[in-house]
Amino acid sequence: MFRGTSFHSIDSKGRIKIPSRFKEVIKADGSEGIIVSKLDQGLVGYTFSKWQEIEAKILAVAESSDNMRRFRRIFAGGAFPCECDKQDRILIPSLLRKYAGIEKEIVLVGVLDHFEIWSQKNWENEDQALEEDMKKEGVRNEIAKLGL
Repeated sequence: MFRGTSFHSIDSKGRIKIPSRFKEVIKADGSEGIIVSKLDQGLVGYTFSKWQEIEAKILAVAESSDNMRRFRRIFAGGAFPCECDKQDRILIPSLLRKYAGIEKEIVLVGVLDHFEIWSQKNWENEDQALEEDMKKEGVRNEIAKLGL
């Protein structure tokens, strides 16, 4: 499982270093890379086998709504395989870097079955949004259902 948060920089060629704790999860999956796509002004990284599960779920949903067709088009259409090099780096395609506002400082966040890649600015906005949401009773009740 992907866990933890770490702060990094993206190099001038668009490569990021995968933390060793994330690399262990990727290797345990039997691969040397991930699939990266865009979501919520950040990027999501999945192991190849987890991505296959997601594709199967997306295909199983009938394309009956405009929203689902649009999501499928953008989420799957914006996905790129990213192989790890010998220094455990992956190249983030420029299209994805632009979408996520990634220029230099980034944040990698483990979210159990995947990890996310954020520009530091977008991550700070996301963190602040959660702080605001935590003031709402409904949100606190949802989290309390987890036993936290």
